[in-house]
Amino acid sequence: MFRSLHMKLVLIMVLLIVSLMTVVGAFLINSVAGFYTREFYSQMADVFNEDQSLYRDLSESTGEEEDSVAMIRDVLRGYAGALGIDSRTRNYYILDGETARYLGGSDDENGPTLEITPNLTAALAGQYGSRSDPSADYMDVALPLERGGESYIIYIRDNRQTVQLLNAQLFTLIVEALFFGLVISVLLSFLLSKTMINPIEKLTAGARRVAAGDFSSKLEVASRDEIGVLTGTFNEMARQLQDTIREVENERNKLGTLFLYMTDGVVAFSRDGAVIHSNPAAEEMLGRSIPIGGEVGYTDLFGDVAPLEEVLGVEGSLSAERQAGERSLELLLAPFSGEGQGGVLVVVHDVTEQRKTEEMRREFVANVSHELRTPLTNIRSYAETLADSAGSLPPETEKNFLGVILNESDRMTHIVQDLLTLSRFDSGRSELRLAPFSFEAAIRDIYNANLMEAQRHGHTVRLELEPGLPQIVGDRERILQVMMNVVSNAIKYTPDGGQILLSAGRTGERVWMEVADNGIGIPKADRGRIFERFYRVDKARSRESGGTGLGLSIAKEIIDRHQGTIALVDREGPGTTIRIELNIGGPDHGT
Repeated sequence: MFRSLHMKLVLIMVLLIVSLMTVVGAFLINSVAGFYTREFYSQMADVFNEDQSLYRDLSESTGEEEDSVAMIRDVLRGYAGALGIDSRTRNYYILDGETARYLGGSDDENGPTLEITPNLTAALAGQYGSRSDPSADYMDVALPLERGGESYIIYIRDNRQTVQLLNAQLFTLIVEALFFGLVISVLLSFLLSKTMINPIEKLTAGARRVAAGDFSSKLEVASRDEIGVLTGTFNEMARQLQDTIREVENERNKLGTLFLYMTDGVVAFSRDGAVIHSNPAAEEMLGRSIPIGGEVGYTDLFGDVAPLEEVLGVEGSLSAERQAGERSLELLLAPFSGEGQGGVLVVVHDVTEQRKTEEMRREFVANVSHELRTPLTNIRSYAETLADSAGSLPPETEKNFLGVILNESDRMTHIVQDLLTLSRFDSGRSELRLAPFSFEAAIRDIYNANLMEAQRHGHTVRLELEPGLPQIVGDRERILQVMMNVVSNAIKYTPDGGQILLSAGRTGERVWMEVADNGIGIPKADRGRIFERFYRVDKARSRESGGTGLGLSIAKEIIDRHQGTIALVDREGPGTTIRIELNIGGPDHGT
């Protein structure tokens, strides 16, 4: 109940009024009692002063007095006003100066039973008794005197009834004032609390909206006091918070997008080895699902590379490699820490292509070395033989030796030219000379150029062209080079007496050409590599026929630069079919 600020303010106001009235009431009551007491003793001191007429009238007799008590009574009656005698709350008593026996007074009912008070005791001892006792329910003074040779005590006693009546009236007034004060304070406290709490409630509602993520509403600044300043500060804080959250959200989205689409795999683990983050690239590289917080942990994924405790203890990072199926993966393992938490981050990099490239580079260097060494060895051997046997060999033999040297030189020249062609393609320095030309005429030229060589091997060559083949845009010499390579390969690698078919046609905005033979064919294991540099299916036969393993790789480079395709066609039976497709309009961006 008292958690409400309304009730707290009301309670504070009530306690304030009650405390104030209590203090004021106690002060008034004590002040009235003190004032009445001081007034009584001051009045008695003035009246009973020896210099005053009352004292003289009481102590001086007029001669032979038959009844001194009666005379004293008459004097006191005469001074009743000065003494404040009302016979109800204040009375006078005439007592015997030796025994304090009641002789007369204004209160005959209680006079004979008066108690001996400290002031009476002092008067019996001959002293003026005017000592005040705040704890007593009366006030009194006792004056000893001599009259007519007898000792008497004039005793004035006030029963404080007037003080009590005044205090009762004051208490009633205080209670009434307290009641009305409480009513007014409750009303004022409610008004004050509403004035103060309404803006606070609006601030609270605004804070709840901000906590829920709603920054659209702005609180109205209704005043310029501290609450108004607080409201304005809250609006500014909400705006700053919204801007900050928006910036953080943007950064998080950037990081999330980067994390999601980066090519490297990333897996983060907590200190106990549970997965807390992973991206699709990591699942693809590792070939398994990596659920966050699931049963799969660090030990299952990378425990064989390095224990979790070892990675957590290193200052830098650990690197390792592993195989995942046909993939070669490079792993970087590093610890990370945060406020009260930390873990291990593993970055997975696919180096399969890099390793293949390195292997291809090694094979390329080895193949180039081997291809150049063979003709160089032959040239050197025949040249040394000619040099050592100069003039002793028959002219026919020398001519044969020189022919071999020339053939090997031509072979080396072809290898170097092919290597230079590939180098120009790799460096981007080889430009295509694009121009329109007849696709049908180019195929017929290739057919005629290879017909005699095919007939020399006893091959049957057929040409099948769809009618109306269009002109295409491309580098005619380069495309003829590709066609020549494909057709010459079909002639070389088809046993004598084979069948070779050249066909061409149009499909949509592309033209195609196929060269099919019934030769030795290409095994499935080698089909994916026939366009690699220096790759040959039958290395011995290729060398016998003068092949270097660069022709198809050059052909693929040329077709790729024309944005076309060259590929093996899957078919039933022996032999090989290679299909070339080109855009009729040429490459979109000629190079």
